[in-house]
Amino acid sequence: MEIIRAEHSGFCFGVRRALEKTIDQIEHNTDGRRIFTCGPLIHNTAVTDDLASRGVGIISDLHEASAGDIVIVRSHGESEEFFVRAEAQGLDLVDATCPFVTRIHKLVRQAKDQGRHVIIVGDKNHPEVIGINGWCDNEASIIGNKTEAEAFAGQEAFVVCQTTLNEETLSEVTKVLIDHGVEITVNDTICSATRERQEAAFGLSKNVDAMIIIGGKNSSNSRKLYEICKKNCIKSYFVENNEDLPLKELQKCDRIGVAAGASTPERVIKEVIANMSENITNETNSMADYMDEIDASLRLPHTGEIVTGKVDQVSDTEVIVNMGCKKDGILTVNEVSLEEGQTLTDLFKVGDEIQAKVVKTDDSDGGILLSKKRLEVNEHWNEINDALENKTIIEVKVVKAVKGGVIAVYKEVSGFIPLSQLSNKYIENADEFMGQILSVRVTRVDQRRNRAVFSHKAVLAEERQKQLDEIWATLQVDDIVEGTVMRFTDYGAFVDLGGIDGLLHISEISWGKLKHPDEVLEIGQKIRVKILSMNREKGKISLGLKQTTPEPWSVINENYHVDQIVHGKVVQLKEYGAFVELEPGLDGLVHISEVANKHVNNIGDELTVGQDVNAKILDIDTERKRISLSIKDAAGEAPAEVAPVEEAPVVEEAPVEEAPVEEAPAEETPVAEEAAVEETKDEE
Repeated sequence: MEIIRAEHSGFCFGVRRALEKTIDQIEHNTDGRRIFTCGPLIHNTAVTDDLASRGVGIISDLHEASAGDIVIVRSHGESEEFFVRAEAQGLDLVDATCPFVTRIHKLVRQAKDQGRHVIIVGDKNHPEVIGINGWCDNEASIIGNKTEAEAFAGQEAFVVCQTTLNEETLSEVTKVLIDHGVEITVNDTICSATRERQEAAFGLSKNVDAMIIIGGKNSSNSRKLYEICKKNCIKSYFVENNEDLPLKELQKCDRIGVAAGASTPERVIKEVIANMSENITNETNSMADYMDEIDASLRLPHTGEIVTGKVDQVSDTEVIVNMGCKKDGILTVNEVSLEEGQTLTDLFKVGDEIQAKVVKTDDSDGGILLSKKRLEVNEHWNEINDALENKTIIEVKVVKAVKGGVIAVYKEVSGFIPLSQLSNKYIENADEFMGQILSVRVTRVDQRRNRAVFSHKAVLAEERQKQLDEIWATLQVDDIVEGTVMRFTDYGAFVDLGGIDGLLHISEISWGKLKHPDEVLEIGQKIRVKILSMNREKGKISLGLKQTTPEPWSVINENYHVDQIVHGKVVQLKEYGAFVELEPGLDGLVHISEVANKHVNNIGDELTVGQDVNAKILDIDTERKRISLSIKDAAGEAPAEVAPVEEAPVVEEAPVEEAPVEEAPAEETPVAEEAAVEETKDEE
């Protein structure tokens, strides 16, 4: 019998994140406050029972909690009203909503604000779908299949879907809507982890005699895995744990596939696989096992082999072990790790089954010398090899600084961490790491030479990538977000968005012209910016500040009118007149004939760049975006107040990665200057 486990089985990112947040609350709840989840944290009774034993209760509504209680929002998410109620009740809310679900909340809220009707494709009774509907005032149409799609009566809709939905259902529903003439905007919000899990299970189900799908009875994504596998493999079984296994049916199968839902713990998966391995046998296998036992009794184990036997005798100096072969094993006191004051008789009893490593196949008395100490080291090496093969993280303790790095110990095994792999920053001296416990990846193992190489930098890089993925999942084009100005270049400013840098190009800072960003911004200043474009593959985010305020010409009639006296600054001199900036992005032309009540031959004799002047508006041409001004007609009159342009508020954070360099565009000739040239030609 062969048992094959599908890839991408077990906890998904969102579930693991929610569980980690809950455990963190348990461990840091020093003041004894009550902890609740509103509904089961995940659809798995083994996990919820374990949390209950650690003091985490389950409530069905917020009114069951009191002020000061800790309430954890599960990965499915909750409605907007839920968060408002929690704040009003004085609850300490811990938001463990999956970032992919949070993104759907933002999408439907924006669609609702735009007056669009929302369709949610999914199970109307699933907590995720209920929560999503709560972000569009519970006015969405919820469609679970193509039959329900045929009953939709609208003409236009904004479509999102439950993250655990299968691709086939989404395709069927959208096809029906399109065929019925509904104009739809489809957002494929199925979680990539869900898609990968379903594809892996579907592919495996084609090549096995039976499929075991492990998941909670109330788990929607586990149930969908079962439905997908059933299409290829008739003998597909949905089990929650060992007790549900159909062992008799599986006796007839040679190849058994195993898949698990997003809320299934690794422990449960391994228990189910182990149970099948131990209990599913057939007559042929039994006979093979019997023949193996006969062969084992005739041969002697070789040096370095791991053997299992039963204790026949115990003394203070040695243990005699029956290994089922023609010689007994001898385990001396020197080859056993004993605590202070402990003896062999305290540790071993006649009839105990033990494992040990063969040190020598024949001592002077004809026995086989064994060692428990060396077995323990061997087990530790096995754990390190498994960590290398499965790319899992282990914890080591830094014990000694050596040339080029440090020595770190994993249980009884020593390994090397190069200086370049100690941190994601440059490290010149490793003294600060002495005695620290570090999470590391195993990068190389040479057990024959007792060498292992670890990397703490790899773990830090993964954690950093995880943070970036969470941030990217919450951002989208056209969002207005808060950031901190971190540094300047000639072509713009880099703004930290809470872990990712975006580029605020100099042309996107102000509606007016700037020579350098520091004319408007300061390092450390907090500003609200608009996301103009995103390229996740290249790590680029382009931002705009001026887009958060109206373009001057779009509100020209609200702030300016003919005969109004205005105040401005001379920004450019030409033979035919002067350009006066009334506000950033809004220049007016004072023709040379309107500078003074006298004939002016050289405008430089009357005005200088940077000079503050009052002027009267003679004409506003909104189509050609031109303003004509007169300084001589404003003599002796005070300027009227103009409504100020709102500036984006501003905050503080640490710089992270830099966005790629982008060149500033070449400066263009102002529209007003072109107009002045034309007017001068007309006069001539």
